[in-house]
Amino acid sequence: MNSILRNYKSEDISHIVNLFRDTVHTINAKDYTKAQLNAWAPECIDAERWGVKLSQHYTLVAECDGVICGFGDMDNTGYFDHLFVHKDYQGQGVATKIATAIEEYAQEKGFTIITVAASITAQPFFLKRGYTVVREQQVEHNGQTFTNFFMEKRF
Repeated sequence: MNSILRNYKSEDISHIVNLFRDTVHTINAKDYTKAQLNAWAPECIDAERWGVKLSQHYTLVAECDGVICGFGDMDNTGYFDHLFVHKDYQGQGVATKIATAIEEYAQEKGFTIITVAASITAQPFFLKRGYTVVREQQVEHNGQTFTNFFMEKRF
């Protein structure tokens, strides 16, 4: 599988929102309830708000054969905000490629620590990459409570 990374462009937003929603509802379904999935990735997502946020962050998009197959972003504090891979491209190294590039960017910017709030689903991925769990936490979003893990990686 050949994937290329590039910087986010505003015209990517509808593909990214759809990828996020579809991935949450399929890949994260093993770890969260239907009500939680609907709260996390509702049918109507404010794409404009997402677009502004992704434009302000260091956001990378992965393309696999011309299709957006993943994305990840980091804010200006070293917080790794999103990392999602299209449900049809799981297990092909896309997340690894994105995470490696974001971590390299963070180091270039002088960060000595990266933080992430990893889902139950994503926690093993981040553990394998050398992140440690700072705390398990309960987070409220759209009326649902989620378990996730606040993690960090030090350089």
